[in-house]
Amino acid sequence: MRLKVLGCGGGIGSDSHTTAMLLDEDILIDAGTGVGTLTLDDLLRIDHIFVTHAHLDHIAFIPFLVDTAGSLRDRPLIVHALPSTLACLQAHIFNWHIWPDFSCIPDAAHPYMRYEPVTVGEAVALGSRRITPLPACHIVPAVGFQLDSGQSSLVFTGDTTADDALWEAINQISNLRYLIIESAFSDAGQDIAARAGHFHPAMLANELNKLQHNAEIYITHLRQGEAEVAMREILAGVTRFSPRRLMSNQIFEF
Repeated sequence: MRLKVLGCGGGIGSDSHTTAMLLDEDILIDAGTGVGTLTLDDLLRIDHIFVTHAHLDHIAFIPFLVDTAGSLRDRPLIVHALPSTLACLQAHIFNWHIWPDFSCIPDAAHPYMRYEPVTVGEAVALGSRRITPLPACHIVPAVGFQLDSGQSSLVFTGDTTADDALWEAINQISNLRYLIIESAFSDAGQDIAARAGHFHPAMLANELNKLQHNAEIYITHLRQGEAEVAMREILAGVTRFSPRRLMSNQIFEF
């Protein structure tokens, strides 16, 4: 498997894009503004989008992707997410008010887009690749994903805060190689982080003590203006690992 980071910022501007990752050539893990860095040929190769949750910074470019590529494809784009996330997309985005309902365009029998619900702990097999939703704790229903090539795994937590169920699931992954985990605020914003269902460095340092594997750890979702401070706080607090900042265009092969 080959994962390319298209966007991993806590906002936009100055080359920062929100969360989106391209797995091989045909799968998106979230579809934030980072999708806008792809060419039309790249967009046409995407067959699946796995969505962690319904917040705009993770789904903003699904409507543009379907609108751009739908009529040029011979099969629907499949959106995989929790049932509650899919219901949110249907009710609030693809509702004919914000955007057309591409699940019935050009007609219900030949849609440009199809919804596929996922269940925590149940892997979706795409050839030899297995993508498994993992527990997450956010202010809306959310999941992370284990991406398993068969040789090794990468875990992306999505947006989450402290959650013992997440660590229990991660610690059962015997071939874990990479962990991408968020810290959306510095410690100065810990009150906001608590209300918004995000990590901040002190909390993240404490939670990483629950990780039983020797994985490479990368920090995502850092906010502009706080990223350097937050990384310093993370590095000062984490003693067992050496976390690194996730960067756009970074590539993982596993």
